Amino acid sequence: MKASAPRPTRRKTAAKAPGRVPDGGGRVTIEAVWPEVDGGRAAAKRVVGDIVTVTADIFTDGHEKVAADILYRLDSARDWLRAPMRLLENDRWGGSFRVEENAAYRYTIEAWRDPYASWREEVEKKRAAGQDVTLEIAEGVHLAQRASTAPALSPTAQALLDDLAARLDTLADAEAQWALLSSGEAATLMAAHGERAHLTRYDRELPLWVDRPAARFSAWYELFPRSASNDPGRHGTFDDVIARLPYVRDLGFDVLYFPPIHPIGTTNRKGKNNNLKPAPGDPGSVYAIGSPEGGHDAIHPELGTLDDFRRLVAAAHEHGLEIALDFAINCSPDHPWIKAHPEWFDWRPDGTIKFAENPPKKYEDIVNVHFYGEALPSIWYALRDAVLFWVDAGVRIFRVDNPHTKPLPFWAWLIAEVNDRDPGVIFLAEAFTRPKMMKKLAKIGYQQSYTYFTWRNTKSELVDYVTELAGEMGEYYRPNFFANTPDINPLFLQTSGRAGFVARATLAATLSSSWGIYNGFELCEATPLPGREEYLDSEKYEIKAWDFDREGNIRDHVAALNRIRRENAALTDFRNVKFLNAWNDNVLAYLRMTPAKDNALLILVNLDPHNVQTADYEVPLWEFGVPDHGWIDAEDLILGIRFTLNGKIHRITLDPDDRPVMIWRLIPPG
Repeated sequence: MKASAPRPTRRKTAAKAPGRVPDGGGRVTIEAVWPEVDGGRAAAKRVVGDIVTVTADIFTDGHEKVAADILYRLDSARDWLRAPMRLLENDRWGGSFRVEENAAYRYTIEAWRDPYASWREEVEKKRAAGQDVTLEIAEGVHLAQRASTAPALSPTAQALLDDLAARLDTLADAEAQWALLSSGEAATLMAAHGERAHLTRYDRELPLWVDRPAARFSAWYELFPRSASNDPGRHGTFDDVIARLPYVRDLGFDVLYFPPIHPIGTTNRKGKNNNLKPAPGDPGSVYAIGSPEGGHDAIHPELGTLDDFRRLVAAAHEHGLEIALDFAINCSPDHPWIKAHPEWFDWRPDGTIKFAENPPKKYEDIVNVHFYGEALPSIWYALRDAVLFWVDAGVRIFRVDNPHTKPLPFWAWLIAEVNDRDPGVIFLAEAFTRPKMMKKLAKIGYQQSYTYFTWRNTKSELVDYVTELAGEMGEYYRPNFFANTPDINPLFLQTSGRAGFVARATLAATLSSSWGIYNGFELCEATPLPGREEYLDSEKYEIKAWDFDREGNIRDHVAALNRIRRENAALTDFRNVKFLNAWNDNVLAYLRMTPAKDNALLILVNLDPHNVQTADYEVPLWEFGVPDHGWIDAEDLILGIRFTLNGKIHRITLDPDDRPVMIWRLIPPG
């Protein structure tokens, strides 16, 4: 007898422990959101009145239609407001909302699969193919009925949806139901209140800080109040500054900035040209702050009193000017804090105080505070209170000296503390240092920042740098193009003559929405300390008298630049720059234009201050839908004349001795 094959035995499998429990979430993908700075750890920046545009990649599986909203709110509010997003291209979506308050905002994105939109597209395709869609229309009726039973509908929405469902019930045939369901009325109602399947919210709420407009658009003029007497033998006063206000106003500036106005120490006082042996009567450096008369919340006695300062602030406002103060965390060896709080300072093993250094440089008239150890938190509070003291005196703009040499956590804390009390206070970071540190200062709260513009002179340098600033950096970093400072007498200006000053002023005023000069620039002052990028007989160490009418000055050009800036909205946001072809490396051509294209400026600058330069250049007719052989009207904003530009390619000659720059407003047909 043949043996039968053994029967297979069924294995018993042990019950498996459950793994991750699926919840089905995230079926709609939201990624690549912009603006998003450092994954939401830093705030994007805007100003009051801006339209904030948000974009993201949004998609889902299959052929289902998706929809999305931007959710936004004031940081202090509980409820979200919504702004619809629309498909741009290739799963990229965009939408926008307007910000109306100088405050902190938050925003995020919600997206969902849209059953109504998907159903409608499916039926339209089948109808076009001649297929029977009776059952599909019944599904659409069901979608509308389901929407009317959704929870938490507003009374208005409930009434509209109930009415739509009731009307669908009364219709006799599918075609009539389709006509109603596909109408604009139904589409609007279902988009707002229809089912939102697989609703997905972006995984983070993104911060947005909204400043007053001066944080992005401003023109700064710097002067030393002690030189306002225009007599090197007499220390200037705040009343002397009041007498200078019409001059600054007529140049068109809106911010008048002072270096420190505090008492100056006498220990190791610096003399003329940073001399270590001052002569009797030398006033010392204004950055050596503090004497027996007081420190960071006191005024140098020869300038006047606090009441005098308040009068100056009020008078400046009457002239359309804001006063900006330097906030320099420097102390002279005579600062009252040293005796009152020795724990705030660094001491050497021999018991002497440590002076400020940046080897090989030494600053014998200055000592630095430190921020940690026994100084934390008391020095932080003292410095914050010094800022708030001047805010109370009417100052809402501070230029901060060398912030990159102080701890970043301190600045993040101080700016937040001040802006919590007055969100309109603006801080400008005077940081000429490594790029990453300059960017980080902006990310932690500084509303404006100094830049490398001072050392960007060639066409390629300017194009590359401005393009960088206007790109991703533009979401959080607002450049202020100072053409010179008391510390920096640029090498270019030392040899350029008047034409170089005209060109650099034009570049600063029209490439950035904020710019500034230190007085003397409009007089084309550039006498250097030999071999140095500094001024001979620097005003930092002496009282100076300036001849503001001296021959060769560019006062009229500076005033024209500021007038043009005020009259042309295209210059209020630095991020809209577009460089144009100009076939000469010494001629820079660029367009500044509003998003609506209702204000557009074409600017041409001769970067060579010594030679006539000729270039063929492009007029951006394509921006206005004008063909290459077409024409566009233009207005010369310096001369005030109108003319017509025929065709896309033109030639221009820029003479440094006559007109090294052109600023034209383009006036498209119609």
